[in-house]
Amino acid sequence: MSSFLTRRVFVSSVVAALAAPAFLRPAEAQTKPDRKTYVVPPEHQPTIVQLRDKFEPGQILVDPNTYSLYWTMEKRRAMRFIVGVGKGNLYTPGKFHIGAKKEWPSWTPTKEMIARDPGHYAKWADGMPGGPTNPLGARALYLFDDNGGDTFLRIHGTPDPWTIGSAVSNGCVRLVNDHITQLYEMVPMDTPVTLYSKRSQSS
Repeated sequence: MSSFLTRRVFVSSVVAALAAPAFLRPAEAQTKPDRKTYVVPPEHQPTIVQLRDKFEPGQILVDPNTYSLYWTMEKRRAMRFIVGVGKGNLYTPGKFHIGAKKEWPSWTPTKEMIARDPGHYAKWADGMPGGPTNPLGARALYLFDDNGGDTFLRIHGTPDPWTIGSAVSNGCVRLVNDHITQLYEMVPMDTPVTLYSKRSQSS
């Protein structure tokens, strides 16, 4: 699925050329700061950017190479959010649409996740109720395929905001809880979603 795109999202800041944020390194992303005192760094805050290519407004575009999610708007502008993406080959590029939206969603690990790490996931085989420590965070947007089937991919919040800007998830796209709440309010059902390929997937 790595060849379906013929162009990349290239952006520059509305004010000046947009510099790449200083993302967390993997070693830093694995640490667990205090959730109550952790402060999201300024470079991870949502930013209005100017798109060089023209896209219809009302789309979600995810570039895993820069850990960026774009919500497209009028006049080639977009709201850019810094995200976490799937680690290794767990990231799945493609075209999807929003098939469901849930506030404080429950979470059930997939059979594949349990098989990869039963010690961590097996205890939640019957599901975890929604709440502040739930891996899906405050909100979740569910990605469906063209046939209307649930892909089990999500754009969601996280109780671990320090993991934003790194490839750590089991395939989903994660945002800081405050940011997914903001995006959730803007995104209607059936919104088209494009997950771009990682550079290693395009080669």
